[in-house]
Amino acid sequence: MTEPHDLTPPDGGALSHLDDRGRARMVDVSGKADTARVAVAAGELVTTAEVVSLVRADDMPKADVLATARIAGIAAAKRTWELIPLCHQLALSSVKVTFGFTDTAITIEATAKTKGPTGVEMEALTAVAVAGLTLHDMVKAVDPAAVLNGVRLVSKEGGKRGHWQRDEAETAAPAEDETVTPDEDDILEQAGVPATVLVASTGVAAGTREDRTGPLIADFLEARGFTVRGPLVYADADIAWGLEDALAGDPALVISTGGTGASPTDATPEATLALLDRELPGVAEAIRLRGLQATPHASLSRGVAGLVGRTVVVNLPGSPGGVKDGLAVLEPILGHLLAQVAGGGAHE
Repeated sequence: MTEPHDLTPPDGGALSHLDDRGRARMVDVSGKADTARVAVAAGELVTTAEVVSLVRADDMPKADVLATARIAGIAAAKRTWELIPLCHQLALSSVKVTFGFTDTAITIEATAKTKGPTGVEMEALTAVAVAGLTLHDMVKAVDPAAVLNGVRLVSKEGGKRGHWQRDEAETAAPAEDETVTPDEDDILEQAGVPATVLVASTGVAAGTREDRTGPLIADFLEARGFTVRGPLVYADADIAWGLEDALAGDPALVISTGGTGASPTDATPEATLALLDRELPGVAEAIRLRGLQATPHASLSRGVAGLVGRTVVVNLPGSPGGVKDGLAVLEPILGHLLAQVAGGGAHE
């Protein structure tokens, strides 16, 4: 009689989805306590620099590449129990899918949350996998050789084992344009500082287009302790009124997005220049230079930066990639800039 295979994994634990005879089974979790569960998974679509540039500029033949992949990942996480035979049906409280870029890859990260007797690792992994496959579908006309790589669990929280984190040496390097996590000093320095986010978009103002840039800026500022007003949304033709609204109450910072290109309706730079007391040309040029590393289209941005009284005003492009580039430029200088404008800070 053939001896049964050894079903004990290398770490000595039991494979929970197999019974004592090696048959697949669904684990009974009825005796487990409900706890808050969080899982983070990641992966990347390795492609060409051309594809990365096109996706960042939202210029692929199939438009809204990242938005489509994000929705696909979220929808897949919600249906993991139908795709993976032995998974439980979970009441997910949140699924978040985000993207970043390197020179030749689009990185994917998914965070899934629930409160229940079993973890959400498979939901996070499924979100990454399906978002990655959707990216492949969206870019294959330009790069059919794109490869989905490194789908992996990064961390998980909850249950009797508590926190687990993948070893740093095994974790892929972060995307080049991912926003740096603010340190504690930055948050304390900017805690409660008023800032306004302004969106120039006729489509968003009319309700025919999703705002994909205003929330990025608001999240960036809130993570650094700012008290954020907005996003305020104005049609391109009304952006001068929008700037007046954004400046109401004398916030320390106004960041606008959109209306900086060469279209006949793009009027954000002109409306901003009409209000500025002093320009900050180096900031605007640094934002353009950062964008040029990803796409030549960045040279078409006419965004400006400067001061209206003691309020710093910065124009960013209207694409998510352009906004991320602009925020990456502002990240290391924002605290120092605001301190100088307020009358403090070093002047070296």
